[in-house]
Amino acid sequence: MRTDIPPGPPRHSARPGALPARQHLPAVPAAPATSRKADPMAAPGSAPGTDPETAPVLDVTIPVHNEERDLEPCVRRLHAHLLRTFPYPFRITVADNASTDATPEIAERLALSLPQVAAVRLDEKGRGRALRTVWSASTAPVLAYMDVDLSTDLNALLPLVAPLISGHSDLAIGTRLSRGSRVVRGPRRELISRAYNLVLRGSLAARFSDAQCGFKAIRYEVAQALLPLVEDTNWFFDTELLILAERAGLRIHEVPVDWVDDPDSTVHLVRTAVEDLRGVWRVGRALAAGSLPLDRLARPFGDDPRDRALPGVPRGLARQLLGFCTVGVLSTLLYLLLYSGFRTVCGPQAANALALLLSALANTAANRRLTFGVRGRPGAVRHQAQGLVVFGIGLALTSGSLAALDAAGSHASHSAELAVLIAANLAATVLRFLLLRAWVFTEARTPPPAGGQVPGRDPDETLVRDDLRTPVRDDLRTPVRDGVLASRHDTVPAPPRDSAPATTPDHDPESSR
Repeated sequence: MRTDIPPGPPRHSARPGALPARQHLPAVPAAPATSRKADPMAAPGSAPGTDPETAPVLDVTIPVHNEERDLEPCVRRLHAHLLRTFPYPFRITVADNASTDATPEIAERLALSLPQVAAVRLDEKGRGRALRTVWSASTAPVLAYMDVDLSTDLNALLPLVAPLISGHSDLAIGTRLSRGSRVVRGPRRELISRAYNLVLRGSLAARFSDAQCGFKAIRYEVAQALLPLVEDTNWFFDTELLILAERAGLRIHEVPVDWVDDPDSTVHLVRTAVEDLRGVWRVGRALAAGSLPLDRLARPFGDDPRDRALPGVPRGLARQLLGFCTVGVLSTLLYLLLYSGFRTVCGPQAANALALLLSALANTAANRRLTFGVRGRPGAVRHQAQGLVVFGIGLALTSGSLAALDAAGSHASHSAELAVLIAANLAATVLRFLLLRAWVFTEARTPPPAGGQVPGRDPDETLVRDDLRTPVRDDLRTPVRDGVLASRHDTVPAPPRDSAPATTPDHDPESSR
């Protein structure tokens, strides 16, 4: 029995943009029953003598603290479910964080009796600390966790990890707050959960629906990139992870779950809520200050369709135009308000210069963040300096318009001044967008390598790996019984693990790889 997880070999470089492209994990041949006694913690292909057929594809972590009553039935139920339904090798890791009851002994006994179960003992308490420890050391391609009470129906586990196995998504979460979810819990917990997610949406602009459901999964490469950025070690850990992933542009898949509240839950709601609010404040402040290096994680896998060069289609132009127009409308309103205010205390030329200067600073900062997606402080001073040059061009256009208006008539009305300035600002706006895109923020639209090659990939490898797609199997389809579709709770068992994969004379699986 192993109570610690040896660190596995690094799977990617820490350099920006070095994360590999998302790919469908290859189908794993069924392993003979006698081969399951191989080292359950061995990394796929990393240790000499490790059987690749027994290397886990999924590592499910169960963080526990003083759960001596629920631990064994939970693990045995999950183990039986995975053996019956999951078509890949798996591992269940019990992460005991500073339990003072019989939880560690039960975890060790389970690890001895069940080959796919491992136990990890931590001396400090904290669910986030337990997940960080196990996920940082695990080498399974897909990492997941669930609460020990198994409040979430286990039939949602395969839909949770399937988008990660297929390479479609980077993270996956169970949600109790979507229309397809079926939830049984008291009004107090329902109110707190919905209020907390509303706070996340309002303060951090979160788009995922349920941050607190204890049912999540993440790809190995994504975890290794995000975990060093997550500070919390307790209940706010997964919320912080999701916020950072979303801000980095990673794809989060949501699965509606059936969820029944555990009336004996030991979670202290008020204390947890206060800690979560402190975490929201800390993360919001860090995002506002640009102190998180999220730029190196934005679309890091090289397989985003938006990165493909198409003849005659400028990259990101539509989104940038929309953002620039929105910022431009707000900047114009700000400019007109400032001009009207300054006009009461100074002449038209001075009022125009001051209003244009202040609105230009705000415009450059807003376009830098919202239109061209540049985050953080590096390059901000240079961008503002270049923005001031663009401001000078706009000042020349608007000042020239005012001078022309003054030359045409010595007593132009204030409304005539505003009309001329609006027309001049429209012309300056078009010129400003072209200069910002072509000169100021050129690093935000660095084109992909020639020929559409994706960084980190073999030049001969196509963007779509057809040979790694797992075909639909007739024995995994939902059965029809007496003309009626079977209940989705009647889980269709996975094929026997001691059967060899079928091959046909027309297709050699080795030749396609």
